[in-house]
Amino acid sequence: MNASEVMTENPRTVRMDDTILDAVDVLQSMEVRHAPVVDEQGDLVGMLSDRDLRPLAVELLGGGEVSETAVLRGARPISSIMSGGVISVEPDTELEEVIDLMLEHRIGAIPVVDGEGAVVGIVSYVDILREWPR
Repeated sequence: MNASEVMTENPRTVRMDDTILDAVDVLQSMEVRHAPVVDEQGDLVGMLSDRDLRPLAVELLGGGEVSETAVLRGARPISSIMSGGVISVEPDTELEEVIDLMLEHRIGAIPVVDGEGAVVGIVSYVDILREWPR
């Protein structure tokens, strides 16, 4: 079994110059925990997870009064909090290798890119649990 067989195809990406508030909205509305971050050309440059956004999201979405500091932090670009140096795999990468990478780097999802670096999917631990072993 390989990455293309379990990945979520064409995942929602965010741009590195989008605001943190935009990212909170994307993860909340799509009900996902990870989003690949791309540059202006659509090339993968990082990953964003709900863990990166949690402190700010709690205040912004909590229903109470939002501090000026939270508003200012929410206006910053995603590039200021994303994880760079992202690990990715290709669609034909064996699932065992994907799992090993996730365990070794303690990450919950890995973007799947084509030969030109465009994001074509994402494999999360949930995708693996749904399919493994079958």
